[in-house]
Amino acid sequence: MEHGVRVGRMAPGATNSLTDVDGVMVGHTTLIDGSDVRTGVTTIIPHPGNVFYEKVKAAAVTINGFGKTVGLPQINELGTIETPILLTNTLSVGKVSDALVSWALEHYQLPECPITSLNPVIAECNDSYLNDIQGRHVEKEHVFHALDSVSEKPVEEGVVGAGVGVSAFEFKSGIGSASRIVRLGREDYTLGVLSLPNFGRREELVIKGVPIGLVLRDCERGTGEHEQGSIVIVIATDIPLSHRQLIRIAKRASFGIARTGGICHNTSGEFVISFTTANKVSHDPKRIFLEERRLNDAHSVIDAVFQATIEAVEESILSALFSAETMEGIDGHRRGALPIPEVLSLLKASRHSYS
Repeated sequence: MEHGVRVGRMAPGATNSLTDVDGVMVGHTTLIDGSDVRTGVTTIIPHPGNVFYEKVKAAAVTINGFGKTVGLPQINELGTIETPILLTNTLSVGKVSDALVSWALEHYQLPECPITSLNPVIAECNDSYLNDIQGRHVEKEHVFHALDSVSEKPVEEGVVGAGVGVSAFEFKSGIGSASRIVRLGREDYTLGVLSLPNFGRREELVIKGVPIGLVLRDCERGTGEHEQGSIVIVIATDIPLSHRQLIRIAKRASFGIARTGGICHNTSGEFVISFTTANKVSHDPKRIFLEERRLNDAHSVIDAVFQATIEAVEESILSALFSAETMEGIDGHRRGALPIPEVLSLLKASRHSYS
């Protein structure tokens, strides 16, 4: 994370972002227009091949189910993801899902094997505090642009893509990302996280154990009513894991949320999607029985994966805050950015390590 704030004990990946996991790609479409359009689309593609015919093992966990998603039941029924993962605003879920189906038919379908069933994966946050959400401004071309512009470069963070209109702890938020290196036996693996934080009251914010929100409770909050919010978390890794193990890892995301002060409010939706790029699953397997290499979680080595998840989730949320900028939107609503100099001074005064 920028500004020298260290989170946790484990080493980050090369760029400290989701795309440190080899092959994982991220793209955005950012929509900022006039005084009231503040929204967008973010896409995560698990690998550069044909994701429908080479599915990835996956899991989905709902911490608090106040949200609108597409595709999560089949993820947990079959244990795989077969499309890119798209994030957008609440009232654009339907349009984005339809556009993703069109894109997948265009890019993944093979002549000898037509696609007659497809499980698009969409998750959302409510950006109506800053965005004209009823306008449903996300169109098919915006979804296609996000999908076609994906890159393995470090994830662009802050006020981009689905993060344009979101807020966290009554500060401006956005897209955040982080990664950790996990040593298992004699090999190094990578676990990365992308988050879309849109939750929390000011007084709840905690950074590295310091109750920053309480100290800054009188800092600019903005005007108008603000929903309690949501967060979407996407976890990727190259560790060979089963669907069951991916569920266990996704559940640990709640600890990362809690370390920032989040409590999962009544009308807040917390959804976690996890996948591994190892042991891809063929759409048309020729063998009846399969053998594959996966982590043995009969031993405590999986604890390192749990810790990596918690640290990366926590840092991704904080990175979204540290990367965002003040924004004005619909009805004159304004959301101020985190006052970084004051935060750094408070951390230093509390003698928490940063360098």
